[in-house]
Amino acid sequence: MRVAKSRTGDGRLNIALVDDDESEVPLVANFLRTLTARGCSPNTLIAYAHDLKHFYSFLHAQDLSPDQFTVRRSPEFLIYLEQERYQGRVRDKGGTAEAALSTATRNRILAAVSTFYEYLILTGATDNLQNPFDPGGDKRQPSPPQRPIRRSARLPRVHRLPRPLSEEQVSAILSVTHSLRDRAIFLLMLQGGLRPGEVLNLHLADIQYGRRRILIRYREDHPRGVRTKTRAERAVDLLEPETLATLSAYVAGERPRNAASQYVFLVGGTSQQALQPLSYAGLVKSFKRRCQRVGLMDRWITPHSLRHTHATRLWQGGMRELSLQKRLGHASFEATQCYTRVTDHDLVADYQKALSRLSKEP
Repeated sequence: MRVAKSRTGDGRLNIALVDDDESEVPLVANFLRTLTARGCSPNTLIAYAHDLKHFYSFLHAQDLSPDQFTVRRSPEFLIYLEQERYQGRVRDKGGTAEAALSTATRNRILAAVSTFYEYLILTGATDNLQNPFDPGGDKRQPSPPQRPIRRSARLPRVHRLPRPLSEEQVSAILSVTHSLRDRAIFLLMLQGGLRPGEVLNLHLADIQYGRRRILIRYREDHPRGVRTKTRAERAVDLLEPETLATLSAYVAGERPRNAASQYVFLVGGTSQQALQPLSYAGLVKSFKRRCQRVGLMDRWITPHSLRHTHATRLWQGGMRELSLQKRLGHASFEATQCYTRVTDHDLVADYQKALSRLSKEP
């Protein structure tokens, strides 16, 4: 069983979960088509397909169908996921390495299977009348004494702090980034807090030089499959002069003049992909090459680290939570709170006040 990817006649990416005989799993195929109709990104579809691959592998091993999977079987699935191993390439080395699925990955699989069953129940594609991973009932209502509360299957996970780059690391990366295109991309994430997909989806008309800002538009027609994460559009001010100056220099000088595309960042050179919009894979490759040149080999250092660095800097500089949430384009305040855990202004102030009082005591 594997996740298959193909292109349709109009260039769209088609994701499917195929069995050993290379035939699509019908229920999953219909589910993924429904997600596509709802506007889910290709990355989301791929994630769902891989998550359901684990579930269907478990069903095949137990000789079960989705109808036969019940609440009583959920502990067996949890044990199966704990024993599952992920095979991936060793970074910058040959061969592959096996690793246990992380807690976050297992929780994502459980959430994907739960969503899958919600779809099956809604469409009548299963005889199950209840989601095996849903606690059921109104949590606010007391449960009868003879029926214990059933909680959703979810594993405790570590709430990790974001990892911003240090000033030295940022300076090192920029010092070996001589391409105006790549430098402008990195600065838009570092000083504008943009997501990689938002940078790659920028059009020339989105740059407002006079107002020193750029507009983040929701788009899903990027020819290389790059998507913006949310549908909420926003304006991002760029008051640090280096970013707009570099962006302007790239557009006026380095960007191919004969390009018909309205996308800002294009592939240069004379290859077959020249003049096409830059892909996410191209951005990652470019960023990784710079990091390798200055010896930054940690796995957590990715293009998204530049956005983390921007958010952490602004929070430590005193920006209010609501303002930071709006600037980053977070749909909920919970997403912004990960940065407030890095440095809590009130906590530091209280700590300093306590130290000051202690130093005055006889």
